[in-house]
Parts: sequence; C-alpha cells; structure tokens
Amino acid sequence: MAGLNEICITQTAATVLALLGEKKGAEMAEPDRRVLAQAEKLYGAGGCDRVFMYHPDAVAMWIYEKYRAHFAQLEKRAALRLPMRSVVPPVTPVAFASMYSGLQPAQHGIMKYEKPVLGVETVFDRLPEAGKRVAVISTQGDSISLIFLERQVDYFIYPTKQECNEKAMGLIAEDTYDLIVLYNGDYDYYMHRRTPEGKRALQALDENINTWCGIYDRIRDCWTGHRTALAFAPDHGCHRMLGFLGTHGKEEPCDMNIMHFYSFLQERAEP
Repeated sequence: MAGLNEICITQTAATVLALLGEKKGAEMAEPDRRVLAQAEKLYGAGGCDRVFMYHPDAVAMWIYEKYRAHFAQLEKRAALRLPMRSVVPPVTPVAFASMYSGLQPAQHGIMKYEKPVLGVETVFDRLPEAGKRVAVISTQGDSISLIFLERQVDYFIYPTKQECNEKAMGLIAEDTYDLIVLYNGDYDYYMHRRTPEGKRALQALDENINTWCGIYDRIRDCWTGHRTALAFAPDHGCHRMLGFLGTHGKEEPCDMNIMHFYSFLQERAEP
C-alpha cells in the first residue's frame, strides 16, 4: 500500500539476535542491516554484548512528525532514526508477536486482539538456548506479560508502570542480563480514553521519552564495560475515531507507520 514504510517490524527479532552474536531462526525475517551496519561501525565484528529494548505502545510516526519537539532529548541520544512498518492488523499482541518471532501474523498464529502463549520460536527461546540471560518487564495483563510466557527467561510483572520502570533501572545497575525488554503502555491507554493529541496522552508520551532518556543515562553510567544497543521501539500507531477518541487496527499509514530509534553506548572498537 502506498505510503507505508518499507522495513517491517518482523525484522526486529533477527536484529536483536544478530546484535548479540546469535543466528536467527530459519523462518525469521532478515535482520535490519541499518542497525547492524551502525553496530559494526562502532564496535567492529564483535557486535554488542548488551541490548535493551524499550517499547512505548502506540506511538505513531505521525505523532513523532507533528510533535517532534517532544523528542528533542531522545534524538540527541539516538544514533539511528528508522521508519518502520507494523503488521496487519496493527494491534498490540499481533505486533509484538511479530516483533519477537520474526514472523507475519499468519505464521505465528495471533491474528487478532488476543493474548495466547505463542507456540512458535522467538527471541526468548533462542537467546536462553545460547546461554544468554533475558529479562522481560511489563505491566500485568498486557501483551508482553502473557504471549511470551513459558520460556527460560526472568519475568518481572507489576501492577504499575512506575514499578516496571524502577525494576528496569535496578536491573541495569545489577548488570546481569544480556537482553532487557521493558514495556510501557500508558500512551496507548490515554489515547484510547481521550485522544492521541490530548493533554494526558501527550503527557504520557513525554513520560515515555523521559523514561527512555533515563535508561540511556543509567546504562551510560552503569554499563561502562559493555557495548550496548538501546532501542525505542513502538509496536504500531494510532488515529482518531469519530474525530475524538484514539484507536488503531487499520492498514493505513496512521496505524502502520512508526519510528524506531537506536543508540549505541560505551566501549568503542579500537581504530
């Protein structure tokens, strides 16, 4: 469809694996070469030894373009700004299933808004098999807290966003995980109940951006001996319904187009 970004979020799974030196599954989409090229430029062939994936829900590309001033501190820290395309339908469990399995919905089996445990191979299977430690941090009942269960990863599931974010900061300080995944769903929550551009939704957007910047600063201070990739990676976009309340789920640029940002911190390869 005209107007949709070229690179799909299905490429995220293989990208995360490749950054950590692991091979993708046979059915997974190829990794995003833009990300890998930047990591190799900075770190050489060794790649990263830490990845942190931050997932704010429903932050559309059009929101980024219209309210770009809100992203100023994020952009100062980001090395890459990548237009991405969600999957159909662009709803949270479908999108995250595709993001971490590397598969289209028809392949992984979640094709509507439902939250079963995925039966296909994911990043959360391949990394533990390779001896990597993984932490998944999410609010209770949200997609990431449910569809990736029954893996050999550590789950930190809390009632509130604040508890999730505090745990993430603590895990960075502990420095024991190769991959940390953190989900914040508050922008999605408020845009559904108000409007994507309402005061409370934009406050949540600012909180998401500030959280990511705080994660960046904590990693910079705590992971001084590591080569880290840090991503700001929404799952899908949003639009107004009936001119007011926010929603998503349409195969249109407003819901499908999103921006992913990557930063690379600490050790640099010798020239």
